[in-house]
Amino acid sequence: MIIGVCKEAARNEKRVALTPEVSQKLIAMGLKVTVESGAGLSSSYTDSDYLAAGAIVEKNRMSVIKTCDLLLAVQAPIQEAIDSLKPGAILVSFIWPLQNKEYVEHLKKKKITSLAMDTIPRISRAQSMDALSSMSNIAGYKAALIGAGTLDKYMPMMMTAAGTIPPARVLVLGAGVAGLQAIATAKRLGAIVEAFDVRPVVKEQVESLGAKFVEVPLEEENTETKGGYAKELSDRNKERQREVIHQHVKKSDIVITTALIPGRPAPLLVTKAMVDDMNPGSVVVDIAAEQGGNCELTKPGETNIHNGVLVVGPLNLPSSLAHHASKLYAKNILSLLNLLIEDGKPNLNFEDEIIVNATITHDGDVISPFVLENN
Repeated sequence: MIIGVCKEAARNEKRVALTPEVSQKLIAMGLKVTVESGAGLSSSYTDSDYLAAGAIVEKNRMSVIKTCDLLLAVQAPIQEAIDSLKPGAILVSFIWPLQNKEYVEHLKKKKITSLAMDTIPRISRAQSMDALSSMSNIAGYKAALIGAGTLDKYMPMMMTAAGTIPPARVLVLGAGVAGLQAIATAKRLGAIVEAFDVRPVVKEQVESLGAKFVEVPLEEENTETKGGYAKELSDRNKERQREVIHQHVKKSDIVITTALIPGRPAPLLVTKAMVDDMNPGSVVVDIAAEQGGNCELTKPGETNIHNGVLVVGPLNLPSSLAHHASKLYAKNILSLLNLLIEDGKPNLNFEDEIIVNATITHDGDVISPFVLENN
């Protein structure tokens, strides 16, 4: 069985789907690994690293795609690549099927078996395969650094001969994996940190990191999906939430927003009116910029200045730490392949909760219950 890995084609994507370390482990499983020359350079993995691991380095990109049985990628490959895969080939990558329905239709038409790293269920048995959490962890860390680097103040309290500087105040909206890492990083930098999430269950996690949990009384009893994500609130509860958040936003030096709802635009958490009340020089870092943003003033990929407040809409934060992001992602893929491959061949066991949810298309049909239920 031939595993193929190509250089990512998406703009500004620096990650690679397979590291030399994981290539070596796949080869030890009896698989053959072929890597396009230069695939790992932007994440600091050289061709010689792959050769030393036992992989084959191929200069011709299309040759890698046409000959592989299983194509590994970070971003979903372009349709030209899909068209060049041989019949029965398997694709493993991020696919985002709810947002990319035409792409899924193309996979069906070409009868490609595709597994999405973004639909692996968040259950304990699948933790080692959870690429969303791996990448969100990096995004939260980098968001805190962006906030600190953009703010024109110290983060920690500073006692100097010229006087004492109070610590910066940071508000994190959304306490999932990214939010919790943003909290932890901001605390390490010495800031006073508050955090809000619609799921009361995360309060203990927030407080364990030394942050204060902002509580908003809500009518909904269940604010969490089966997958551990936050549910979208009713209009009435959204208004309650905004009133409380407004009071905390206006006294914050940095606001980091991380709220996402699978398959839907990012929920609006920070309105223009809230930003209007922030002090000049304050910063909003909107991790959800790629899905439209949690802040009304976010411009994806840009830093927007509004009344002296800097609203940062970073894109693809994991790619900014490409070396470690690739290392984690490749290990997530290895865990999935350990489940998928038996005796050197793929075993699509649709009785397995992980495999059935991860498999988007197979033999011309959509398989994943996650996609079928949300379409």
